[in-house]
Amino acid sequence: MRMMTSQAYQAKQFDLGGLKGISDQTLALHLKLYERYIREANRLTQSIDRYLKGSQVGQDEMPVFSELTRRLGYEYNGIMLHEYYFGNLKRHTEDPQPPPAFVRTAEATFGSYAVWKLDFMSIAKMRGVGWAICYQDPLNGRLSNHWVSLHQIGTVIGFTPLLVLDLWEHAYLLDYQSERDGYIEAFFSNIAWDVVDERLTAGTTSYLEGRRREIYGLPE
Repeated sequence: MRMMTSQAYQAKQFDLGGLKGISDQTLALHLKLYERYIREANRLTQSIDRYLKGSQVGQDEMPVFSELTRRLGYEYNGIMLHEYYFGNLKRHTEDPQPPPAFVRTAEATFGSYAVWKLDFMSIAKMRGVGWAICYQDPLNGRLSNHWVSLHQIGTVIGFTPLLVLDLWEHAYLLDYQSERDGYIEAFFSNIAWDVVDERLTAGTTSYLEGRRREIYGLPE
């Protein structure tokens, strides 16, 4: 995704104070990191735009242009994944429960919600830094849990992210040191299931619309 300098990406605002088991201090530092991804993406885009002002990218310019372009995907995915992560968190007075539609989809895919959760949490406990992401396959509506490292490595093109868990150490180090399990439990105490449900519905709607067009031969 390219953007002109006048269309620089702007940080979204998230009201996340008072989460269970994830301190406000951790969130403040985490949001600053998110904003740094935005600054870097904007800076890289400006740099790339300067190379594109001519009729072509010269051979001597190609090495720098190539590296800037490769880094841009990393920075943009850093933005998007953090927005999904912050977006699926909220304060709760009671333990949040997954909505019926998500449970039904988990049952259809894994046999039960409990097995889906076991799979997701086991992925989250894998060694290394990265992300645990529950996607929905838009072609068949099924759920698919994945480990994503370095933001852009392991993402599934075309799948809809439903639930995103940041497992880089900055997300839990202040609160749990190296004890990631406690952070994962805290994450499930703060899931904004209504947001996940909206993402699920959006993915399902997209799938059904695509199938309707396919069945009836409608134009895209």
